[in-house]
Amino acid sequence: MSLSVSDVVNVSVVLSPIAAATRNFGSLLILGSSAVIDTTERLRQYSSLDGVASDFGTTSQEYLAASLYFGQTPQPSLLYVGRWAQTATAAVLHGGVLTAPQQAIANFTAVTSGGLSITINGTVRALTGINLSAQTNLNGVASAITTALAGAGTVTWNASIGRFDVVSSTTGAASTISYATAPGSGTDLSALLKLQTGQASAPVGGIVAESLLSAVSTLADKSTDWYGLYIASAGVADADVLAVAGFIEGTGNSRIYGVTTQNTQALDATVTNDLASSLKALGYKRTFIQYSGSTPHAAASIFGRAFTVNFQGSNTTLTIKFKQEPGVAAENITASQAAALRSKNCNVFALYQNGTAIIQEGVMVNGYFFDEVHGTDWLQNDVQTAIYNLLFTSTTKIPQTDAGVNRIVATVESRLAQGVVNGLIAPGVWTADGFGGLNSGDTLTKGFYVYAAPVASQSTADRAARKAPVIQAAIKLAGAVHSVNTIINVNR
Repeated sequence: MSLSVSDVVNVSVVLSPIAAATRNFGSLLILGSSAVIDTTERLRQYSSLDGVASDFGTTSQEYLAASLYFGQTPQPSLLYVGRWAQTATAAVLHGGVLTAPQQAIANFTAVTSGGLSITINGTVRALTGINLSAQTNLNGVASAITTALAGAGTVTWNASIGRFDVVSSTTGAASTISYATAPGSGTDLSALLKLQTGQASAPVGGIVAESLLSAVSTLADKSTDWYGLYIASAGVADADVLAVAGFIEGTGNSRIYGVTTQNTQALDATVTNDLASSLKALGYKRTFIQYSGSTPHAAASIFGRAFTVNFQGSNTTLTIKFKQEPGVAAENITASQAAALRSKNCNVFALYQNGTAIIQEGVMVNGYFFDEVHGTDWLQNDVQTAIYNLLFTSTTKIPQTDAGVNRIVATVESRLAQGVVNGLIAPGVWTADGFGGLNSGDTLTKGFYVYAAPVASQSTADRAARKAPVIQAAIKLAGAVHSVNTIINVNR
C-alpha cells in the first residue's frame, strides 16, 4: 500500500456558508374564496396567467384580479393565490397524481365490479359492484363513483393536476373524510384512483367560516414570501378591510395592501364616512385604495406595474403616477370629483382632455407615495440582509474594534450606493437634525451618509454583550416630478 500524499502536502477546501437571500418585493398574494385550494395547502405559486386560468377558470374572482396583475407591461413574474374560507368548507381527500399511463381509460373500463371503502362524516361508506366498462373518460369514472356514494360526497377528476378528489357533502368542523381502503370483494378502486395512504395527500377536514383578518393572519404565518396583498372576493365589508389594513400596518414583515372601491361616495368631498375617507383617517402607510366605477379589481393593476421593479438594476425605480392600467376603463370624472379623490388619498385611473389616461396620484392612504414605501421596504431588507451575511459568512469573526465596525459601515454604504444606482436615492441637501459629522443644511454629495461612534465610546455593558456601536444612516430620496408650472413671457 502506497503512502498518502497528504503526509507531504495537505490541502483543505473550506466552503463558506451560502448567504441569506433578500426578500422578493415583487410578489403579490391574491386572496380569494374559490374552493380550488384547500385550507391546508392555503396558497399556490404562479408565474403566468395561464396557470391561474388552468386552476381557477376564466370567470373566478381570482382570475379576474390576476389578469389585471399580469396584464401590465412589463409583466410581473410572481404571483401567489391563497384561500379564504369565507364560508364553511367541506372535507376533501386529494388523490395522488396519476401518470399518463395510469390515466389511460382502459385501466378503468376493465373494471366491471369495483369498490372501495371510505369514511365520510364518521360513517363508513363501503362501495361495491361499480361497473366502469361503459365510461369513455375519467370524468365519467368520477361520476360513477359519485353515484355510488349516494349523496355522502362527490368525486371529481382534476385534469389540470391529474388526480381524483373526493369531497364531503357537508361543511363545517363536523365535515370529515378518511383515506380510502380496499373493498371486501371485487376490484380495488382505492388503489386505482390513488386514494390510499401513501398515495393520496393527508385528508383535509372542513372548517367553519373564518373572518378575512383570520385568513390573512394565517397566510402571513404560513409564508413570508408574499409582499403585496389583494383580496379578490365579493361581499367584503368595509370593517373587514379596515381590520386587515390594521394588521398589515403592524405585522412584523413589511407588506402592502391594495384595495379597490366602487362606491361613488368616494367622489363626493362632503362624504366623510366612505371607505377611502375611513382609511385616510387611520393614517396607514401600508394600504392604498383606488376608485374604479367599472373594474372591481383595478388596484391589482397597480401592483402589477410596481412589482416589475428590479431594485438591483440601474434606474429601475418608478413612480406610480402617469402609469397605465391595461384592462381597466379610465374614469371620465370632473375636476371637483378628482379633487375629492385627491383629498381622500384615493387613486384613480383618470381620462384627460388630450385623450390620454393615467393613474393619479400613486399614494398610500396616509399620503405617502407608493414608490417611497416600496423602495424603503426594499432598502431596509437589503441592508439588513447584507449586514447579516457579513457576520454569517465570515470564516473568522468581525472584531469589536473600529476596524471591524468600519467593515459593517462599508457594507451599509455599498447597499445605499445601490439605492443611488436604481434611482431611489440621490444627492441633495439634508434638512433634518444632524448626527455624527452631518449637520442640517449639509449637502449629501453621495445621496447618503453613514456614521458609527468609536468603539471606545461604548458602555461596558454593550461591550460585554458584543454589540456594535449604533450605526446611523442619512439618505436623500430622489423623489419624482408629478406636476410642472411653466410661465411663458411674450414680448412684442
